[in-house]
Amino acid sequence: MSGTYNDLAPLRTDELEPEPATETRRLAADSQVPIIVLEPEGHARGGIVILHESREFTGPLLALMGALASEGWTVVVPNLFHRTDPRGEVFGEELFDDFDACFDWLTRRGVFPDTIGVLGFDSAGTAAFLVATNRPVGAAVSVAAPGIVEPLTEQADALVCVAPHLQAPWLGLFGTDDPATPPAEVERLRDATGRAAVASLVVSYPGLNHRADRPVTDDDYATVDSQTRIFDWFDSNLR
Repeated sequence: MSGTYNDLAPLRTDELEPEPATETRRLAADSQVPIIVLEPEGHARGGIVILHESREFTGPLLALMGALASEGWTVVVPNLFHRTDPRGEVFGEELFDDFDACFDWLTRRGVFPDTIGVLGFDSAGTAAFLVATNRPVGAAVSVAAPGIVEPLTEQADALVCVAPHLQAPWLGLFGTDDPATPPAEVERLRDATGRAAVASLVVSYPGLNHRADRPVTDDDYATVDSQTRIFDWFDSNLR
């Protein structure tokens, strides 16, 4: 992994409205990478790097982060838009640099590399997939990852092209009514990931209620099931 990082200093988190257990820290390197960290009580069983395509951290996303921490994971969320000239999505070397910063931060604190997972939503779900094809993480989860057949940007690869190169068990969660991930493309991705040397699972839900970073209602089977699968995937593969 690249880069050497110094001690961390607290940052203000007013705009994120984090829960009390949330800390925001800045990794010192050639470029500054702000991160939000939630740490479990007691010994951490591993780490989860959450990639998010939005500049806002919603209540449901913070709740998901807190739930992961309560299960024993150290949760690290980099600000993918920290550069002076941010673009709509962060891919290519910039994405890997930001992920490596989080990965190194975790391993320096005693977290084993094979107990570090990555989770992403929307275009950051695409980013999580690409990380899993380029970095030896323990497990990866993508929720609603577009760019399956055509790359999202010049810095990103089409997922079906790099799927056979997955280095970590990967779970993909999709909604059948999502225009960015048509069912026919999701099926192509299912076939492509099946040629990888690691385990993969693609799950499609009716409609769009499969987002673990959105509010959950008691009768919302898709959201509850998708959240359960995320936790089970990390439980099963990060050991």
